[in-house]
Amino acid sequence: MDDGFTGFRIGVAGLGLIGGSLAKAFKSTGLYVAGFDSAKSVVSAALKEGAVDAAGCEPSILFDCDIIFAALYPAGIVQFVKSNAPRFKTGSVVVDCCGIKNKVCAELYSAELGGNFTFIGGHPMAGTENSGYSASYAELFRGASFILTPKSSENSVIIEKLRDILLKAGFGRVVVTTPQHHDRMIAFTSQLPHVLACSYVMSPCCPQHDGFSAGSFRDISRVAHINPELWSQLFIENKDELCDEIDIMIKNMQAIRDAAASGDKHTLAALLQKARDIKDACACGGQDAGKI
Repeated sequence: MDDGFTGFRIGVAGLGLIGGSLAKAFKSTGLYVAGFDSAKSVVSAALKEGAVDAAGCEPSILFDCDIIFAALYPAGIVQFVKSNAPRFKTGSVVVDCCGIKNKVCAELYSAELGGNFTFIGGHPMAGTENSGYSASYAELFRGASFILTPKSSENSVIIEKLRDILLKAGFGRVVVTTPQHHDRMIAFTSQLPHVLACSYVMSPCCPQHDGFSAGSFRDISRVAHINPELWSQLFIENKDELCDEIDIMIKNMQAIRDAAASGDKHTLAALLQKARDIKDACACGGQDAGKI
């Protein structure tokens, strides 16, 4: 049965963990996929593995694609869209995939880009502690959310088309929100855990953990295996929201520390119970209100 995507062409700019996994996910559905990456070794690997139908080290490989996913660093996305805008296929859609939306969307929604395409902010909510094409795999996004942050006036037909093709690639839901709400929530759900993990492993006890650690150590420390260049950009571009969340965590940790230091078991138990109650309530909460 024709699902409306016969002859459809997907483009992916940047074949790292996210871009490589997107290419593989779409390729597994039978869609035509073209990939662009500045590294010749990555292009060769993607072609050899059959992750893409065509690939190259120049963005022109993507200019006849119907939807292009830009899986680049924040500054790279803005430059990629602005410099190539006149050459994107008429009627095409360019979706970025980076972890911040305010800065990227503010620059690109307000710019006179030229061309006859639509840019929409996006963010696939999946990843691992590893990076690069070699870490990519088609099932990375299976059941995950893809967040879209379109202009409020965006054509709903385009959003529905994106929703359909993202679900076809294995995403479990598409959530539509504003760039501002996205960045606040990501500061809490993604960036703060990376700050916590990095701070945690900088303890002098960390090198001595062998034989004394189990699941808790593994779970908290996992994302300290971080891409410093990427995450430093993400932290700085979202510094106001992230610093607010860090301040909240410091306040909560200080309260637990003070109760433990003073031997105030009643207060300490109450704080821990409050945390458990919040976690239990979140674990059985409903679906995202913005799901479409």
